[in-house]
Amino acid sequence: MKSILSRVGLTLPVVWLVVSLVFLLIHLVPGDPVQLMLGEGASAADVTQLRHQIGLDRPLPEQYVRYWAGVVRGDLGQSIRMHDGVAHLIATRYPYTLELTLAALLVGLVVAIPAGVVAAVRRGRWLDQGIGVVSLLGLSVPSFALGPLLILVFSIALGWLPVSGAGTGGFFTANGWPYLVLPAGVMGLSLAAVLTRMVRTAVLEELNQDYIRTARAKGLTEVRVLMGHALPNALVPIVTVVGLQFGALLAGAIVTETLFSWPGLGRLVVTAISSRDYALVQGSLLVIGLTYVVVNLLTDLAYRVVNPRMRG
Repeated sequence: MKSILSRVGLTLPVVWLVVSLVFLLIHLVPGDPVQLMLGEGASAADVTQLRHQIGLDRPLPEQYVRYWAGVVRGDLGQSIRMHDGVAHLIATRYPYTLELTLAALLVGLVVAIPAGVVAAVRRGRWLDQGIGVVSLLGLSVPSFALGPLLILVFSIALGWLPVSGAGTGGFFTANGWPYLVLPAGVMGLSLAAVLTRMVRTAVLEELNQDYIRTARAKGLTEVRVLMGHALPNALVPIVTVVGLQFGALLAGAIVTETLFSWPGLGRLVVTAISSRDYALVQGSLLVIGLTYVVVNLLTDLAYRVVNPRMRG
């Protein structure tokens, strides 16, 4: 319990740093951010009014304190372009991004773990070489190229899946889940290409350990040795990579959501940037950053589940 609390305590400075960097974002923009939001044709009176409205006419320390107070209350400001609260806009989009990211993570794990284990067991054989070629191909093809290819094949040529959108009635309803397949597949296959090589390496390393030879000497079947001993111990480095790749999935969601018109947080960020809605950009980046911090904390805690030696 003490180790868990210490992990949470170490996360707090990271949270402070993320919030501070997001706050400074609007002050690091070249030029006058208010002038950029309103455009070159805005009058001086409109610029002064908006600067007062969003609090940029106050001293920087006061702005910082007010921003922290808003974050604690869940008040991330007002969207200038959409005329709605930033927190409300993010709350309506965040579940879509979280659902897409978790679905992509599931696809990546379902593909990568069996493929990596098979490649390790069949090391040096044609099956191992074939999996290596496919994973290398997956690493070489970016999501913005794989996405249109899957749309051409499964949506336009075969007509099996919708091209874009998120459907209605929920993610896992008969009307909702088909919209999730292609975007989750694009992100998940890219992740699987990375994880497959990691799983193969981790399992091979475990198969060469002395305790594996001891288990075989006791007469255990190869399946039991692999699934009961080698794979559980190989999961420790894999959990690390999965936690780190979750952040990459959040970043990749920006491209994928734009490509498939998925109404998530990534697409909201693109819209906010193109319309120079800095309050919405700040709020979206803050949520993405804090999500990454929380996922890394959960990854640290997950070590204690897959590796009993780290408990206590």
